Amino acid sequence: MPLVKIGPKHQITIPKSVFETLQLQVGDFLEIEVREGKGILVPKQVTEKAPIPKLSENEQRVLDSVKKKIKAIWSNPDSSTGLNKKEISVAVKVGLIDREQKWWWTEGWQKGEREAEKEIQQKELSKVAENADGFFKSLDSKTS
Repeated sequence: MPLVKIGPKHQITIPKSVFETLQLQVGDFLEIEVREGKGILVPKQVTEKAPIPKLSENEQRVLDSVKKKIKAIWSNPDSSTGLNKKEISVAVKVGLIDREQKWWWTEGWQKGEREAEKEIQQKELSKVAENADGFFKSLDSKTS
C-alpha cells in the first residue's frame, strides 16, 4: 500500500500508481469521506455552470409566460396549451427545454396529447393485433 505524507499546507501527493488506477486527471476533484476514523478519497465529476444567456426585455416577458405554460402542461395537460415558436425559441435559449425535443412542446403536438389522453379516459383504445397483418388491417379500417 502506497504511503503519502501531508505537506505544510495540508496537501498530499497521490502516488502515480493510484493516480493511474483511478484514471485521474490534473484538475479533477476528490471528495473525502470519513468512515470509521479513516479518510476515503472519492473521485467526483463536477460540471461547470453554463453561462447565463442575455435576454431582451421582450424575451424576459416571454420567458415568464413560458414558465407558466410549462408548469400547466406538467400539472394539467388536459386544459393547457403548447408553446408558440417564440416561446420555444426562448425556452431553448435558457435551457428549459432541449432543442431536440422542441416539437413535443408545440401546440399541434400538445393537441394530439390531449386527444390521446381523452381516448384513454374514454377507453377508446385500439385492440391489440395478433400479428402484423392484423395491425395493418386495423389501420385501414380506421381510415375508411
